[in-house]
Amino acid sequence: MSKLFQPLQLKNHTLQNRIVVSPMCQYSATDGFANHWHLVHLGQFAIGKAALIIQEATAVNPEGRITYGDLGIWSDEHIAPLKEVVDFVHSQGSLMGIQIAHAGRKASTNKPWINRDQFKPGDANGWQTVGPSELPFHEKDHAPKALTKEEIKAIVQDFKSAAQRAVKAGYDVIELHGAHGYLIHQFFSPLINKRTDEYGGSFENRIRFLIEIIDAVSKVLTTQSLWLRISATDWADGGWTCYDSVKLIQVVKAMGVEVVDVSTGGAVHHQQIPVSDNYQIPFAERIRKDTGILTGAVGLIKSAQQAEDILQNNQADLVLIGRAFLQNPHLVYQFAHELNENVAWAPQYERGKETF
Repeated sequence: MSKLFQPLQLKNHTLQNRIVVSPMCQYSATDGFANHWHLVHLGQFAIGKAALIIQEATAVNPEGRITYGDLGIWSDEHIAPLKEVVDFVHSQGSLMGIQIAHAGRKASTNKPWINRDQFKPGDANGWQTVGPSELPFHEKDHAPKALTKEEIKAIVQDFKSAAQRAVKAGYDVIELHGAHGYLIHQFFSPLINKRTDEYGGSFENRIRFLIEIIDAVSKVLTTQSLWLRISATDWADGGWTCYDSVKLIQVVKAMGVEVVDVSTGGAVHHQQIPVSDNYQIPFAERIRKDTGILTGAVGLIKSAQQAEDILQNNQADLVLIGRAFLQNPHLVYQFAHELNENVAWAPQYERGKETF
């Protein structure tokens, strides 16, 4: 059997294969509420036998949304429609995850298919953004408000409350979004975090916000697996590095983080990313080797053999795929065919298997 189609055992859950749907924002919610779009969008991947589907970045408070169309989990009222999605995914034999997040200074923007401009505070679809410091992402953006220590503590509690609601909704995996220049990553990066208190300066201070979130969230988990997405490097001089990422994962692994989902970039506008096939894989490999944590590889993974090679070369333990799933929601069926694996299809779709 190919490694891609071998089960992966977590502490409390088993992935039926090593193929995970990466969280992909849909910008299609109203006031944070999931709707039929989210049910169909996420449910189709479960029909196609993805082992785990991770729901898009879901805001822990209204100001934490990237856009006014983001999903949210800041209210108990959000639980019921999210549970409908979770229950359907479970009915198809897949696991369901949620990425809980706060966009920080990169919040309050328009939907990307309109433009990515940031709304100003007081605009109909905008609000005052926040961050570790008062540095905007773009010079044209409205400056974020530097969070006070009391406000930082409040956001930590927002993450905890969001995790409690995720537990009630039935999610199997809770992933903290510490990548792509959003709030947790903003605290990590010395290019963004210019604080002089206990949340800025040294490495230990810059990771403090995440450590407090993990400590708070861990207290409310039952059987859920705690994951972390990071940007392993800022791709910018003077920024967060892979060396920092290894040090971070050594700390959070000891706190109970079970899987690290390794991406890169997004912190600063002047980043220089050498995009090519597998360009992020060496970071996942390095972190896996140096920390022993289960590692997910992500980024431009397009073919079954490419994914299989990553696993066979011990560069990661699983693969997270985004865009290729948008092109083909039943990508797992295709990958199984390419690797000569016999995967059970949903019975409603079995007759389609004959045409492969």
